[in-house]
Amino acid sequence: MRLVRLGDESSKVGADVRAALASWGRGDHVVGGVALIGPPPGDTPPGVDAVVLLPRGVLVVAGVDLPDPAMRLDAPLTGQWKTDGWPLTRADGVVNPATEVTEAIAAITRHLEQADVEPLPVGTVIAVGPYVSQVHQPTSDLLRGVRVLHPEPGKLLTAARELATHPRPCTVAQARAILHALAPGNATLAGLDLAAEGFADTAAPGLSTASTTLIPKVPARPPAAAARRSGQLHWLPVSAAVLVAMLLLTGIVYAVASSGGDDQRAAGPTTTPPSAVEVEGQDFVPAGTVSDTDCAAHAYGDVQAWLERNRCGELVRMRFESTADGKRAAVMVAVLRFPESVLAEELRTVVDTPGSGAITDPATEDEPWPHGDEPAFESAAYASDLEGSSLKLAQAVWMDAPSTPDDEDLTRLATLALDIRAPV
Repeated sequence: MRLVRLGDESSKVGADVRAALASWGRGDHVVGGVALIGPPPGDTPPGVDAVVLLPRGVLVVAGVDLPDPAMRLDAPLTGQWKTDGWPLTRADGVVNPATEVTEAIAAITRHLEQADVEPLPVGTVIAVGPYVSQVHQPTSDLLRGVRVLHPEPGKLLTAARELATHPRPCTVAQARAILHALAPGNATLAGLDLAAEGFADTAAPGLSTASTTLIPKVPARPPAAAARRSGQLHWLPVSAAVLVAMLLLTGIVYAVASSGGDDQRAAGPTTTPPSAVEVEGQDFVPAGTVSDTDCAAHAYGDVQAWLERNRCGELVRMRFESTADGKRAAVMVAVLRFPESVLAEELRTVVDTPGSGAITDPATEDEPWPHGDEPAFESAAYASDLEGSSLKLAQAVWMDAPSTPDDEDLTRLATLALDIRAPV
């Protein structure tokens, strides 16, 4: 991670953000990337302390100064914030500081879109201070790619890894274009060695450039052939004649077997699509299944913390495509298997609590969706159910349209998906 200071931070906690980013060190040993500290580009409203360009995404960090330290902060994107159970009160009368930074973050996103640079996922971190021990967010806010946290190095690093999820690393040329859009004409940025910060030096070479110098040559004659060549050469014409006869016979048999009407003529190669799973008349087309034994490694938030403390035998993540109201939807079903049903019940209590975290999409771990689709499980409709000693969690979002957690069609898809049987 390389830090480039463009100006002063917008908040007091911004100094903690800068210190956390600096602790990751230079190079790509931890996460890589370039962090721009200070004012955002153009006419963006104040409030942003850092814009971090990572090899697989952009992280916008905005600082919010609280009146006092807190052990627990309830921080929804909409609604009243609470510190240690009490409504947040500030001298300026603000009850939800998230509204202050929303406009600034949206302006940076629009700025990058208008610059026509390589599109990357843009995640948001709202850094709070002077100190907060625990932050609780609604699950829907987490799925929208927003993290509220006290900027300790480990917490900020976890957020960066969860939010920077582009399937391909940004190239050096693409990174330079993004940095130029964020800070045009900055001499320091122009001289950076971006390859050392984890950006791909070039695109992957095509097959036409592959080296063939290591392909072994087939010897003209096996080593033992010289000792037996007199006997073998005598039989070569006979062997060839037998081979030709067999090929002719095979051709005749194939011609007879394949003869018939026009409907039996050979067709080109075909690909059989995955068999859809039907639940109460709704089709779910499989889009990949991933199984893991390290359940905690594929979760975040309080769900991850709970899984780190308790035994989980297996996590199965199934993905499906479906349609509703004429629109395409992405559905993910996570099945967590435990040695005891009581553990499944305990985790369900955690996961059903707003702001407790969730299971990650395998697409964030280099398991892309088919056909180049990139659904974002932000504001997903959610459903859960118990099945013996297993807990099933389902999320549904639209492929090409905004989603909301209370969408009736998405909620129906998530609920129906709970009936899909997971592989044993």
